[in-house]
Amino acid sequence: MNPWELLDSCSVSGEGGELRLYRRDQEYSIRTGNQELMNSRVHGSEEALAELACKRINTRPQPRILIGGLGMGYTLAAALNNLGATAEVVIAELVPAVIKWNQTLLGPLAGTPLTDKRVTLFEGDVGKLIRSQQNSYDAILLDVDNGPEGLTRKENNSLYSPAGLSAAATALRPGGIFAVWSITPDSAFTKKLQRAGLNVEEVRARARGNRGARHMIWLGSKR
Repeated sequence: MNPWELLDSCSVSGEGGELRLYRRDQEYSIRTGNQELMNSRVHGSEEALAELACKRINTRPQPRILIGGLGMGYTLAAALNNLGATAEVVIAELVPAVIKWNQTLLGPLAGTPLTDKRVTLFEGDVGKLIRSQQNSYDAILLDVDNGPEGLTRKENNSLYSPAGLSAAATALRPGGIFAVWSITPDSAFTKKLQRAGLNVEEVRARARGNRGARHMIWLGSKR
């Protein structure tokens, strides 16, 4: 098997570390430190995050969705595939290099979703965007860390704090969905979502089709 080739690297603002983009043959990987954040061969649960959330709101007229974390574009592509022509999908990505990677090398992997006319790109902190909104989104999807705690940057911890979850609930329209991806379950986070005024459903989704590890997806509906 061929070795991994480092294609690019970048720093993450705040107290974040370094992101590195690798390629091996036709496979791509984004890593921080010794951890792999995402891989182009393993994205089934990221797609499930969008499919499960959008299925619950796609009958609404002109649904408006916010996705935190661009990654390799698979969550965004799945959202677009599960929404109609009148939808708007706001994708928030903090790291300029990740946007550049998706506009070049990574774009074709998920079908170049950033070029879809329904997409609005926000370069910045998804937490700040959430806190600035009220009754604005039918769904908010977070896939910015490997679970409900800051990994790529410590500042992301605020997204999963009681104040951050309250802000997300405020930004949702009535009956809206707050969905969070995680590599593992976390019973304490389930309780935090409930205390934020959300009816919570836990779903385990396969990482790769019908195979691979089962990742956790929380779906919290605004009461």
